[in-house]
Amino acid sequence: MKIALGQINTTVGDITANVEKMLDFANRAKTAKADLIVFPELAVAGYPPLDLLLKDSFIQANLEGVHRLKERLAIPAIVGFVDINPGKGKHLYNACAFIEDGAIKAVQHKTLLPTYDVFDEDRYFQPASQHTPILFKDVNIGLSICEDIWTRGDILEKLSYQIDPLQLLSEKKPQLLINISASPFAVGKEHIRQELVKEQTRRHKLPMIYVNSVGGNDQLIFDGRSFVMNERGELIAMGKAFEEDLIFVDVELAAHEESFKSANEAEAKIAPGKVRKETAVKLTGTIEEFSADRTVNTLAALVLGTRDYMRKCGFQKAVIGLSGGIDSAVTAAIAVKSVGKENVMGIAMPSPFSSQHSIDDARELAESLGIEFHIIPIEPAMKAYDTMLADLFQGRERDVTEENIQARIRGAILMAASNKMGHLVLATGNKSELAVGYCTLYGDMCGGLAVISDLPKMMVYDVARYINEEAGKAIIPVSTIDKPPSAELRPNQLDQDSLPPYVILDGILHAYVEQRRKPDEIIRLGYRPEVVQDVINRIDRNEYKRKQAAPGLKVSSRAFGMGWRMPIAQRFQEKASVPATGKP
Repeated sequence: MKIALGQINTTVGDITANVEKMLDFANRAKTAKADLIVFPELAVAGYPPLDLLLKDSFIQANLEGVHRLKERLAIPAIVGFVDINPGKGKHLYNACAFIEDGAIKAVQHKTLLPTYDVFDEDRYFQPASQHTPILFKDVNIGLSICEDIWTRGDILEKLSYQIDPLQLLSEKKPQLLINISASPFAVGKEHIRQELVKEQTRRHKLPMIYVNSVGGNDQLIFDGRSFVMNERGELIAMGKAFEEDLIFVDVELAAHEESFKSANEAEAKIAPGKVRKETAVKLTGTIEEFSADRTVNTLAALVLGTRDYMRKCGFQKAVIGLSGGIDSAVTAAIAVKSVGKENVMGIAMPSPFSSQHSIDDARELAESLGIEFHIIPIEPAMKAYDTMLADLFQGRERDVTEENIQARIRGAILMAASNKMGHLVLATGNKSELAVGYCTLYGDMCGGLAVISDLPKMMVYDVARYINEEAGKAIIPVSTIDKPPSAELRPNQLDQDSLPPYVILDGILHAYVEQRRKPDEIIRLGYRPEVVQDVINRIDRNEYKRKQAAPGLKVSSRAFGMGWRMPIAQRFQEKASVPATGKP
Protein backbone atom coordinates (compact mmCIF):
# COMPACT_ATOMS: atom_id res chain seq x y z
CA MET A 1 0.00 0.00 0.00
CA LYS A 2 0.94 3.64 -0.26
CA ILE A 3 0.75 5.99 2.73
CA ALA A 4 0.65 9.78 2.35
CA LEU A 5 2.07 12.15 4.96
CA GLY A 6 -0.03 15.32 5.01
CA GLN A 7 2.34 17.98 6.34
CA ILE A 8 -0.11 20.86 6.67
CA ASN A 9 -0.23 24.39 8.07
CA THR A 10 -3.26 24.73 10.34
CA THR A 11 -4.68 27.78 12.10
CA VAL A 12 -5.73 27.48 15.72
CA GLY A 13 -9.51 27.65 15.95
CA ASP A 14 -10.14 27.90 12.20
CA ILE A 15 -11.67 24.46 12.19
CA THR A 16 -13.56 24.85 8.92
CA ALA A 17 -10.41 25.88 7.04
CA ASN A 18 -8.37 23.13 8.72
CA VAL A 19 -10.92 20.51 7.68
CA GLU A 20 -11.07 21.79 4.11
CA LYS A 21 -7.29 21.69 3.88
CA MET A 22 -7.24 18.07 5.03
CA LEU A 23 -9.94 17.15 2.54
CA ASP A 24 -7.92 18.79 -0.24
CA PHE A 25 -4.74 16.92 0.75
CA ALA A 26 -6.71 13.67 0.96
CA ASN A 27 -8.06 14.22 -2.56
CA ARG A 28 -4.55 14.86 -3.84
CA ALA A 29 -3.33 11.75 -2.07
CA LYS A 30 -6.09 9.68 -3.66
CA THR A 31 -5.13 11.01 -7.09
CA ALA A 32 -1.61 9.74 -6.39
CA LYS A 33 -3.17 6.35 -5.53
CA ALA A 34 -2.46 6.53 -1.80
CA ASP A 35 -4.39 4.15 0.45
CA LEU A 36 -4.05 6.13 3.68
CA ILE A 37 -3.16 9.69 4.66
CA VAL A 38 -1.74 10.80 8.02
CA PHE A 39 -2.15 14.32 9.43
CA PRO A 40 -0.37 16.05 12.36
CA GLU A 41 -1.28 16.34 16.03
CA LEU A 42 -4.51 18.26 16.76
CA ALA A 43 -4.83 19.05 13.05
CA VAL A 44 -8.58 19.69 13.38
CA ALA A 45 -8.27 22.21 16.22
CA GLY A 46 -4.85 23.65 15.40
CA TYR A 47 -1.89 23.56 17.77
CA PRO A 48 -1.56 24.83 20.45
CA PRO A 49 -5.19 25.69 21.29
CA LEU A 50 -4.29 26.63 24.90
CA ASP A 51 -7.29 27.85 26.90
CA LEU A 52 -9.63 27.53 23.95
CA LEU A 53 -9.76 23.99 25.31
CA LEU A 54 -11.72 25.37 28.28
CA LYS A 55 -14.54 26.47 25.95
CA ASP A 56 -17.20 23.82 25.44
CA SER A 57 -18.19 25.45 22.15
CA PHE A 58 -14.64 25.02 20.84
CA ILE A 59 -14.58 21.33 21.75
CA GLN A 60 -17.95 20.82 20.06
CA ALA A 61 -16.82 22.64 16.91
CA ASN A 62 -13.74 20.41 16.83
CA LEU A 63 -15.91 17.27 17.08
CA GLU A 64 -18.19 18.57 14.33
CA GLY A 65 -15.06 19.05 12.21
CA VAL A 66 -14.14 15.40 12.72
CA HIS A 67 -17.69 14.44 11.72
CA ARG A 68 -17.45 16.43 8.47
CA LEU A 69 -14.09 14.81 7.78
CA LYS A 70 -15.32 11.25 8.20
CA GLU A 71 -18.24 11.89 5.85
CA ARG A 72 -16.17 13.47 3.06
CA LEU A 73 -12.66 11.95 3.18
CA ALA A 74 -11.64 10.44 -0.14
CA ILE A 75 -9.38 7.85 1.51
CA PRO A 76 -8.85 6.51 5.04
CA ALA A 77 -7.00 8.90 7.34
CA ILE A 78 -5.32 9.28 10.70
CA VAL A 79 -6.26 12.66 12.13
CA GLY A 80 -5.36 14.57 15.29
CA PHE A 81 -8.29 16.05 17.24
CA VAL A 82 -9.59 16.79 20.75
CA ASP A 83 -11.62 13.93 22.24
CA ILE A 84 -13.91 14.01 25.27
CA ASN A 85 -13.21 11.87 28.32
CA PRO A 86 -16.54 10.54 29.64
CA GLY A 87 -14.89 9.02 32.71
CA LYS A 88 -12.84 10.25 35.64
CA GLY A 89 -9.95 12.67 35.38
CA LYS A 90 -9.44 15.56 33.01
CA HIS A 91 -12.33 16.29 30.66
CA LEU A 92 -10.35 15.94 27.42
CA TYR A 93 -7.93 13.77 25.51
CA ASN A 94 -5.32 14.78 22.95
CA ALA A 95 -6.29 12.16 20.40
CA CYS A 96 -5.88 10.74 16.93
CA ALA A 97 -8.68 9.05 15.04
CA PHE A 98 -8.40 6.31 12.43
CA ILE A 99 -11.17 7.09 9.94
CA GLU A 100 -12.19 4.55 7.31
CA ASP A 101 -15.35 4.11 5.21
CA GLY A 102 -17.05 7.12 6.75
CA ALA A 103 -16.59 5.95 10.33
CA ILE A 104 -14.13 6.35 13.18
CA LYS A 105 -12.76 2.83 13.47
CA ALA A 106 -10.32 3.50 16.32
CA VAL A 107 -9.05 6.30 18.58
CA GLN A 108 -5.65 6.48 20.25
CA HIS A 109 -5.11 9.01 23.04
CA LYS A 110 -1.83 10.72 23.90
CA THR A 111 -0.05 9.23 26.88
CA LEU A 112 2.76 11.65 27.75
CA LEU A 113 1.55 15.20 28.39
CA PRO A 114 4.50 17.62 28.48
CA THR A 115 4.55 20.47 30.98
CA TYR A 116 8.00 21.94 30.26
CA ASP A 117 9.09 24.89 28.13
CA VAL A 118 6.14 26.06 25.96
CA PHE A 119 4.00 23.01 26.76
CA ASP A 120 1.27 22.77 29.38
CA GLU A 121 -0.80 19.80 28.19
CA ASP A 122 -1.36 18.29 31.61
CA ARG A 123 -3.48 21.37 32.32
CA TYR A 124 -6.10 20.14 29.85
CA PHE A 125 -5.73 16.46 28.97
CA GLN A 126 -6.10 13.05 30.57
CA PRO A 127 -3.36 10.56 29.61
CA ALA A 128 -4.18 7.45 27.58
CA SER A 129 -5.16 4.27 29.40
CA GLN A 130 -4.76 1.84 26.48
CA HIS A 131 -2.38 1.25 23.58
CA THR A 132 -3.86 -0.94 20.87
CA PRO A 133 -2.61 -1.18 17.27
CA ILE A 134 -5.03 -0.78 14.37
CA LEU A 135 -5.24 -3.19 11.45
CA PHE A 136 -5.17 -1.65 7.98
CA LYS A 137 -4.47 -3.52 4.73
CA ASP A 138 -3.15 -6.49 6.74
CA VAL A 139 -0.64 -4.28 8.56
CA ASN A 140 -0.77 -3.82 12.34
CA ILE A 141 -0.07 -0.13 12.97
CA GLY A 142 0.82 1.32 16.36
CA LEU A 143 -0.29 4.93 16.80
CA SER A 144 1.36 7.48 19.06
CA ILE A 145 1.22 11.26 19.46
CA CYS A 146 4.24 13.57 19.59
CA GLU A 147 5.68 13.39 23.14
CA ASP A 148 4.90 9.68 23.33
CA ILE A 149 8.17 8.95 21.51
CA TRP A 150 10.29 11.46 23.51
CA THR A 151 11.35 8.98 26.17
CA ARG A 152 15.05 8.54 25.54
CA GLY A 153 16.70 10.48 28.37
CA ASP A 154 20.17 9.60 27.11
CA ILE A 155 19.46 11.59 23.94
CA LEU A 156 17.23 14.33 25.28
CA GLU A 157 18.90 15.24 28.58
CA LYS A 158 15.53 15.99 30.13
CA LEU A 159 12.97 14.35 32.35
CA SER A 160 12.45 10.63 32.02
CA TYR A 161 8.90 9.34 32.03
CA GLN A 162 7.75 6.37 34.07
CA ILE A 163 5.62 5.12 31.17
CA ASP A 164 7.00 4.23 27.75
CA PRO A 165 4.12 4.23 25.23
CA LEU A 166 6.21 2.71 22.44
CA GLN A 167 7.23 -0.15 24.68
CA LEU A 168 3.58 -0.78 25.54
CA LEU A 169 2.71 -0.66 21.83
CA SER A 170 5.57 -2.92 20.81
CA GLU A 171 4.29 -5.60 23.18
CA LYS A 172 1.14 -5.74 21.02
CA LYS A 173 3.26 -6.78 18.01
CA PRO A 174 2.68 -3.92 15.55
CA GLN A 175 4.53 -4.02 12.24
CA LEU A 176 4.64 -0.25 11.70
CA LEU A 177 4.66 2.76 14.01
CA ILE A 178 3.06 6.10 13.16
CA ASN A 179 3.62 9.23 15.23
CA ILE A 180 1.64 12.41 14.61
CA SER A 181 3.32 15.53 15.99
CA ALA A 182 3.24 19.26 16.46
CA SER A 183 6.89 19.70 17.34
CA PRO A 184 8.01 23.36 17.37
CA PHE A 185 11.19 24.48 15.68
CA ALA A 186 14.38 25.31 17.56
CA VAL A 187 17.83 25.59 16.05
CA GLY A 188 19.27 22.09 15.75
CA LYS A 189 16.10 20.32 16.89
CA GLU A 190 15.63 18.56 13.55
CA HIS A 191 18.76 16.52 14.26
CA ILE A 192 17.52 15.61 17.75
CA ARG A 193 14.21 14.39 16.30
CA GLN A 194 15.91 12.20 13.75
CA GLU A 195 18.35 10.79 16.28
CA LEU A 196 15.47 10.08 18.65
CA VAL A 197 13.40 8.24 16.05
CA LYS A 198 16.48 6.38 14.83
CA GLU A 199 17.10 5.02 18.32
CA GLN A 200 13.43 4.15 18.81
CA THR A 201 13.20 2.25 15.52
CA ARG A 202 16.37 0.32 16.29
CA ARG A 203 15.28 -0.38 19.84
CA HIS A 204 11.89 -1.79 18.86
CA LYS A 205 13.00 -3.13 15.47
CA LEU A 206 10.04 -1.37 13.88
CA PRO A 207 9.80 1.25 11.13
CA MET A 208 8.21 4.61 11.95
CA ILE A 209 6.31 7.27 10.02
CA TYR A 210 6.67 10.67 11.67
CA VAL A 211 4.29 13.46 10.54
CA ASN A 212 4.94 16.97 11.83
CA SER A 213 3.03 20.24 11.57
CA VAL A 214 4.35 23.20 9.63
CA GLY A 215 3.64 26.94 9.98
CA GLY A 216 3.57 29.64 12.62
CA ASN A 217 1.03 29.91 15.43
CA ASP A 218 1.69 32.89 17.70
CA GLN A 219 5.24 32.54 19.07
CA LEU A 220 5.76 28.97 17.88
CA ILE A 221 7.08 27.96 14.48
CA PHE A 222 6.66 24.42 13.17
CA ASP A 223 9.22 23.38 10.59
CA GLY A 224 7.62 20.27 9.11
CA ARG A 225 10.38 17.92 7.95
CA SER A 226 8.10 14.90 8.28
CA PHE A 227 10.04 11.71 7.67
CA VAL A 228 10.05 7.92 7.56
CA MET A 229 12.67 5.54 8.97
CA ASN A 230 12.96 1.80 8.63
CA GLU A 231 13.59 -0.63 11.49
CA ARG A 232 17.35 -0.05 11.17
CA GLY A 233 17.00 3.70 11.66
CA GLU A 234 17.71 4.47 8.02
CA LEU A 235 16.00 7.47 6.47
CA ILE A 236 13.51 6.36 3.80
CA ALA A 237 11.55 9.55 3.09
CA MET A 238 11.76 13.20 4.11
CA GLY A 239 9.43 16.18 3.57
CA LYS A 240 10.23 19.82 2.94
CA ALA A 241 11.29 22.26 5.64
CA PHE A 242 9.16 25.29 6.52
CA GLU A 243 6.45 24.65 3.91
CA GLU A 244 3.50 22.37 3.37
CA ASP A 245 4.20 19.08 1.67
CA LEU A 246 2.57 15.84 0.65
CA ILE A 247 5.02 12.96 1.05
CA PHE A 248 4.47 9.36 -0.01
CA VAL A 249 5.92 6.10 1.24
CA ASP A 250 5.27 2.68 -0.26
CA VAL A 251 4.68 -0.06 2.28
CA GLU A 252 5.24 -3.67 1.25
CA LEU A 253 4.60 -6.77 3.33
CA ALA A 254 7.45 -9.24 2.95
CA ALA A 255 7.06 -12.76 4.36
CA HIS A 256 10.01 -14.43 6.03
CA GLU A 257 10.52 -17.56 8.12
CA GLU A 258 12.00 -17.66 11.59
CA SER A 259 12.60 -20.58 13.94
CA PHE A 260 11.05 -20.57 17.38
CA LYS A 261 14.50 -20.85 18.90
CA SER A 262 15.49 -17.36 17.78
CA ALA A 263 12.28 -15.81 19.04
CA ASN A 264 11.02 -17.92 21.90
CA GLU A 265 13.36 -20.39 23.61
CA ALA A 266 10.61 -21.99 25.70
CA GLU A 267 8.32 -22.73 22.73
CA ALA A 268 11.26 -24.07 20.74
CA LYS A 269 11.77 -26.75 23.41
CA ILE A 270 8.12 -27.77 23.17
CA ALA A 271 8.13 -27.93 19.36
CA PRO A 272 11.75 -28.39 18.27
CA GLY A 273 12.45 -27.62 14.64
CA LYS A 274 9.07 -25.99 14.11
CA VAL A 275 9.12 -22.91 11.87
CA ARG A 276 6.66 -20.01 11.88
CA LYS A 277 5.94 -17.51 9.13
CA GLU A 278 5.92 -13.78 9.87
CA THR A 279 5.59 -10.60 7.85
CA ALA A 280 7.85 -7.58 7.90
CA VAL A 281 7.29 -4.14 6.43
CA LYS A 282 9.51 -2.80 3.68
CA LEU A 283 9.37 0.95 2.99
CA THR A 284 10.43 3.04 0.01
CA GLY A 285 10.12 6.78 -0.53
CA THR A 286 11.89 9.97 -1.59
CA ILE A 287 14.02 12.35 0.45
CA GLU A 288 13.71 16.13 0.22
CA GLU A 289 17.08 17.71 0.94
CA PHE A 290 17.29 20.68 3.29
CA SER A 291 20.04 22.80 4.76
CA ALA A 292 21.52 21.94 8.13
CA ASP A 293 23.01 25.43 8.50
CA ARG A 294 21.69 27.13 11.64
CA THR A 295 21.62 30.60 10.04
CA VAL A 296 19.73 29.39 6.97
CA ASN A 297 17.19 27.59 9.16
CA THR A 298 16.82 30.52 11.52
CA LEU A 299 16.06 32.92 8.68
CA ALA A 300 13.57 30.49 7.10
CA ALA A 301 11.84 30.06 10.45
CA LEU A 302 11.54 33.80 11.06
CA VAL A 303 10.18 34.41 7.57
CA LEU A 304 7.53 31.71 8.04
CA GLY A 305 6.71 32.86 11.57
CA THR A 306 6.30 36.50 10.50
CA ARG A 307 4.20 35.63 7.45
CA ASP A 308 1.85 33.37 9.38
CA TYR A 309 1.52 35.70 12.37
CA MET A 310 0.46 38.54 10.08
CA ARG A 311 -1.79 36.38 7.91
CA LYS A 312 -3.50 34.57 10.76
CA CYS A 313 -3.99 37.79 12.75
CA GLY A 314 -5.48 39.57 9.73
CA PHE A 315 -2.65 41.99 8.86
CA GLN A 316 -1.57 42.56 5.26
CA LYS A 317 1.13 45.20 5.78
CA ALA A 318 3.88 45.97 8.27
CA VAL A 319 5.54 49.17 9.44
CA ILE A 320 9.05 49.30 10.90
CA GLY A 321 11.13 52.03 12.45
CA LEU A 322 14.41 52.15 10.51
CA SER A 323 17.27 53.48 12.62
CA GLY A 324 20.08 52.64 10.23
CA GLY A 325 21.14 49.90 12.65
CA ILE A 326 21.51 46.16 12.19
CA ASP A 327 18.37 45.08 14.10
CA SER A 328 15.86 47.17 12.16
CA ALA A 329 17.62 46.30 8.90
CA VAL A 330 17.33 42.53 9.49
CA THR A 331 13.72 42.90 10.67
CA ALA A 332 12.81 44.84 7.51
CA ALA A 333 14.51 42.29 5.28
CA ILE A 334 12.62 39.46 6.98
CA ALA A 335 9.35 41.36 6.57
CA VAL A 336 9.95 41.77 2.84
CA LYS A 337 10.69 38.05 2.48
CA SER A 338 7.54 37.30 4.45
CA VAL A 339 4.90 39.51 2.84
CA GLY A 340 6.57 41.27 -0.10
CA LYS A 341 8.13 44.69 -0.53
CA GLU A 342 4.81 46.28 -1.47
CA ASN A 343 3.49 45.43 2.00
CA VAL A 344 6.28 46.93 4.10
CA MET A 345 6.74 50.55 5.17
CA GLY A 346 9.88 51.93 6.78
CA ILE A 347 9.99 55.12 8.82
CA ALA A 348 13.23 56.81 9.86
CA MET A 349 12.80 59.12 12.85
CA PRO A 350 16.07 61.00 13.35
CA SER A 351 16.79 63.15 16.39
CA PRO A 352 19.50 65.82 16.75
CA PHE A 353 21.74 62.99 18.01
CA SER A 354 21.23 60.80 14.94
CA SER A 355 24.25 60.61 12.66
CA GLN A 356 23.94 61.37 8.99
CA HIS A 357 25.34 57.95 8.12
CA SER A 358 22.50 56.29 10.06
CA ILE A 359 19.92 58.26 8.08
CA ASP A 360 21.76 57.40 4.87
CA ASP A 361 21.92 53.71 5.84
CA ALA A 362 18.18 53.63 6.54
CA ARG A 363 17.45 55.22 3.16
CA GLU A 364 19.84 52.87 1.35
CA LEU A 365 18.23 49.85 3.03
CA ALA A 366 14.74 50.99 2.00
CA GLU A 367 15.90 51.51 -1.58
CA SER A 368 17.60 48.09 -1.69
CA LEU A 369 14.46 46.41 -0.36
CA GLY A 370 12.17 48.51 -2.57
CA ILE A 371 9.86 49.45 0.30
CA GLU A 372 7.90 52.61 1.01
CA PHE A 373 10.06 54.98 3.06
CA HIS A 374 9.43 58.12 5.10
CA ILE A 375 11.60 60.38 7.25
CA ILE A 376 9.92 62.04 10.24
CA PRO A 377 12.33 64.09 12.43
CA ILE A 378 11.42 63.97 16.11
CA GLU A 379 13.14 67.17 17.28
CA PRO A 380 9.85 69.16 17.36
CA ALA A 381 8.30 66.57 19.66
CA MET A 382 11.41 66.52 21.84
CA LYS A 383 11.20 70.30 22.30
CA ALA A 384 7.49 70.02 23.09
CA TYR A 385 8.24 67.47 25.80
CA ASP A 386 10.97 69.71 27.23
CA THR A 387 8.48 72.56 27.43
CA MET A 388 5.68 70.45 28.89
CA LEU A 389 7.90 68.86 31.53
CA ALA A 390 9.98 71.94 32.42
CA ASP A 391 8.08 72.72 35.63
CA LEU A 392 7.85 69.09 36.73
CA PHE A 393 11.57 68.47 36.13
CA GLN A 394 12.78 71.83 37.43
CA GLY A 395 16.08 71.52 39.34
CA ARG A 396 16.81 68.03 38.03
CA GLU A 397 19.66 67.13 35.68
CA ARG A 398 19.02 65.61 32.25
CA ASP A 399 19.50 61.87 32.34
CA VAL A 400 18.20 58.67 30.81
CA THR A 401 14.67 60.05 31.12
CA GLU A 402 15.18 62.35 28.15
CA GLU A 403 16.77 59.49 26.19
CA ASN A 404 13.75 57.29 26.82
CA ILE A 405 11.40 60.06 25.78
CA GLN A 406 13.02 59.96 22.34
CA ALA A 407 12.36 56.22 22.08
CA ARG A 408 8.77 56.74 23.21
CA ILE A 409 8.19 59.48 20.67
CA ARG A 410 9.30 57.06 17.97
CA GLY A 411 7.03 54.36 19.37
CA ALA A 412 4.08 56.77 19.30
CA ILE A 413 4.77 57.65 15.66
CA LEU A 414 4.87 53.99 14.65
CA MET A 415 1.66 53.25 16.54
CA ALA A 416 0.01 56.27 14.90
CA ALA A 417 0.91 54.85 11.49
CA SER A 418 -0.47 51.49 12.59
CA ASN A 419 -3.75 53.02 13.76
CA LYS A 420 -4.23 55.17 10.68
CA MET A 421 -3.24 52.63 8.03
CA GLY A 422 -3.90 49.30 9.71
CA HIS A 423 -0.28 48.15 9.48
CA LEU A 424 1.29 45.86 12.06
CA VAL A 425 4.24 47.42 13.89
CA LEU A 426 7.20 45.03 13.94
CA ALA A 427 9.40 45.56 16.99
CA THR A 428 13.12 45.28 16.26
CA GLY A 429 14.74 44.40 19.60
CA ASN A 430 17.04 41.38 19.86
CA LYS A 431 17.41 38.77 22.61
CA SER A 432 20.58 40.31 24.06
CA GLU A 433 18.84 43.65 24.66
CA LEU A 434 15.63 42.09 25.95
CA ALA A 435 17.57 39.88 28.36
CA VAL A 436 19.34 42.72 30.16
CA GLY A 437 16.64 45.37 29.77
CA TYR A 438 18.56 47.48 27.25
CA CYS A 439 15.28 48.62 25.73
CA THR A 440 12.58 51.18 26.49
CA LEU A 441 9.07 50.28 27.57
CA TYR A 442 6.51 51.90 25.24
CA GLY A 443 9.41 53.03 23.05
CA ASP A 444 11.50 50.68 20.92
CA MET A 445 9.55 47.83 22.55
CA CYS A 446 6.34 49.00 20.83
CA GLY A 447 4.90 46.55 18.35
CA GLY A 448 2.56 43.68 17.65
CA LEU A 449 5.34 41.17 16.91
CA ALA A 450 8.99 41.11 17.97
CA VAL A 451 10.53 39.34 14.99
CA ILE A 452 14.12 38.87 16.20
CA SER A 453 13.57 38.89 19.96
CA ASP A 454 14.99 35.35 20.26
CA LEU A 455 18.14 36.17 18.25
CA PRO A 456 21.25 37.13 20.24
CA LYS A 457 23.04 40.12 18.77
CA MET A 458 25.83 38.10 17.16
CA MET A 459 23.25 35.88 15.48
CA VAL A 460 21.58 39.01 14.08
CA TYR A 461 24.87 39.80 12.35
CA ASP A 462 25.08 36.25 11.00
CA VAL A 463 21.59 36.52 9.54
CA ALA A 464 22.39 39.92 8.02
CA ARG A 465 25.47 38.57 6.27
CA TYR A 466 23.55 35.57 4.99
CA ILE A 467 20.77 37.80 3.61
CA ASN A 468 23.39 39.65 1.58
CA GLU A 469 25.12 36.43 0.56
CA GLU A 470 21.84 34.88 -0.58
CA ALA A 471 20.93 37.99 -2.58
CA GLY A 472 24.38 38.25 -4.13
CA LYS A 473 24.50 41.94 -3.19
CA ALA A 474 24.39 44.25 -0.21
CA ILE A 475 20.68 44.34 0.62
CA ILE A 476 21.71 45.39 4.12
CA PRO A 477 24.32 48.16 3.77
CA VAL A 478 27.85 47.05 4.60
CA SER A 479 28.24 50.13 6.79
CA THR A 480 25.25 48.97 8.86
CA ILE A 481 26.99 45.66 9.50
CA ASP A 482 30.42 47.14 10.16
CA LYS A 483 29.66 50.12 12.39
CA PRO A 484 29.57 49.81 16.21
CA PRO A 485 25.96 49.47 17.46
CA SER A 486 24.47 52.56 19.08
CA ALA A 487 21.03 53.72 20.24
CA GLU A 488 22.07 57.32 19.31
CA LEU A 489 20.09 58.85 22.14
CA ARG A 490 22.96 61.09 23.27
CA PRO A 491 26.19 62.37 21.70
CA ASN A 492 28.81 59.67 20.84
CA GLN A 493 26.76 56.93 22.49
CA LEU A 494 27.71 53.27 21.93
CA ASP A 495 26.00 50.13 23.26
CA GLN A 496 29.28 49.02 24.82
CA ASP A 497 29.21 52.10 27.07
CA SER A 498 26.46 50.30 29.00
CA LEU A 499 26.95 46.64 28.10
CA PRO A 500 29.80 44.12 27.82
CA PRO A 501 30.90 43.44 24.24
CA TYR A 502 28.11 41.45 22.59
CA VAL A 503 30.30 38.42 21.96
CA ILE A 504 30.80 38.18 25.74
CA LEU A 505 27.22 39.09 26.64
CA ASP A 506 25.79 36.51 24.24
CA GLY A 507 28.03 33.78 25.60
CA ILE A 508 26.89 34.44 29.15
CA LEU A 509 23.25 34.65 28.07
CA HIS A 510 23.45 31.33 26.24
CA ALA A 511 24.96 29.64 29.28
CA TYR A 512 22.55 31.16 31.81
CA VAL A 513 19.27 31.26 29.88
CA GLU A 514 19.43 28.35 27.44
CA GLN A 515 21.83 25.96 29.18
CA ARG A 516 20.65 26.97 32.68
CA ARG A 517 24.17 26.98 34.07
CA LYS A 518 24.97 28.32 37.51
CA PRO A 519 27.10 31.47 37.89
CA ASP A 520 30.18 29.53 39.02
CA GLU A 521 29.87 27.22 36.00
CA ILE A 522 29.71 30.22 33.67
CA ILE A 523 32.76 31.78 35.31
CA ARG A 524 34.67 28.55 34.76
CA LEU A 525 34.00 28.97 31.05
CA GLY A 526 36.41 31.92 31.20
CA TYR A 527 34.20 34.95 31.90
CA ARG A 528 35.08 37.51 34.57
CA PRO A 529 33.08 36.96 37.78
CA GLU A 530 31.95 40.59 38.06
CA VAL A 531 30.72 40.60 34.46
CA VAL A 532 28.85 37.33 34.94
CA GLN A 533 27.20 38.59 38.13
CA ASP A 534 26.24 41.91 36.54
CA VAL A 535 24.64 40.22 33.51
CA ILE A 536 22.73 37.74 35.67
CA ASN A 537 21.47 40.55 37.92
CA ARG A 538 20.27 42.48 34.86
CA ILE A 539 18.44 39.45 33.50
CA ASP A 540 16.69 38.79 36.79
CA ARG A 541 15.61 42.36 37.50
CA ASN A 542 14.23 43.11 34.04
CA GLU A 543 11.47 40.53 34.04
CA TYR A 544 8.89 43.33 34.32
CA LYS A 545 9.96 44.62 30.91
CA ARG A 546 9.86 41.23 29.23
CA LYS A 547 6.34 40.58 30.51
CA GLN A 548 5.22 43.72 28.64
CA ALA A 549 7.12 43.03 25.43
CA ALA A 550 5.47 42.14 22.14
CA PRO A 551 5.21 38.39 21.48
CA GLY A 552 8.38 37.12 19.86
CA LEU A 553 9.14 34.26 17.50
CA LYS A 554 10.80 31.30 19.24
CA VAL A 555 13.86 29.85 17.46
CA SER A 556 16.09 28.80 20.38
CA SER A 557 15.80 26.00 22.91
CA ARG A 558 14.68 28.54 25.53
CA ALA A 559 13.12 31.83 24.56
CA PHE A 560 11.63 34.65 26.58
CA GLY A 561 7.88 34.33 26.14
CA MET A 562 5.31 31.59 26.71
CA GLY A 563 7.95 29.06 27.81
CA TRP A 564 9.66 31.47 30.24
CA ARG A 565 7.71 31.53 33.51
CA MET A 566 9.54 33.75 35.95
CA PRO A 567 7.84 35.87 38.62
CA ILE A 568 8.16 39.64 38.40
CA ALA A 569 7.90 40.51 42.09
CA GLN A 570 10.62 38.33 43.59
CA ARG A 571 13.90 38.83 45.44
CA PHE A 572 15.87 35.67 44.81
CA GLN A 573 19.33 36.40 43.45
CA GLU A 574 21.63 33.76 42.07
CA LYS A 575 25.16 34.66 43.14
CA ALA A 576 28.58 33.38 42.25
CA SER A 577 30.89 32.11 44.97
CA VAL A 578 33.99 32.87 42.89
CA PRO A 579 35.50 36.26 43.85
CA ALA A 580 36.24 38.93 41.26
CA THR A 581 39.80 38.66 39.95
CA GLY A 582 40.09 41.72 37.80
CA LYS A 583 41.38 39.58 34.93
CA PRO A 584 39.95 40.24 31.46
